[in-house]
Amino acid sequence: MGPLDAQLDELRDRYGDVATTMLPSGTTLVTIPSVRLPPGWSKPATSIRFLVPPGYPFAALDCFWADHDLMLDGNRVPMNAAHANPIPEDGAPGLWFSWHLTQPWNPNRDTLSSWMNTIVERMRRLQ
Repeated sequence: MGPLDAQLDELRDRYGDVATTMLPSGTTLVTIPSVRLPPGWSKPATSIRFLVPPGYPFAALDCFWADHDLMLDGNRVPMNAAHANPIPEDGAPGLWFSWHLTQPWNPNRDTLSSWMNTIVERMRRLQ
């Protein structure tokens, strides 16, 4: 079992149903359905999708997608998000978040779970 498999198991322990799709480039698309959202969003939960590059864990994770119909209350699009950026190689629509780590990726510290912590924190900020 490699680092990706072990970290996917950790995500499954935390979120239950975690799906993966191998894309033609060797990138893994990870989908976590029904991630709870705080008040202020148009829905109580959303699917979260992100790409794990072939060079993982040495290659950093970057950006993520939520359900295409997700908005902030009042039909507002969150900051640094867009509907016009489908998931590469997959083509599925989604609300794309151009959201990045505040410190450089460290494969000795950072994991899929810490990336999900970043995503969840981003969703709490309601911007």
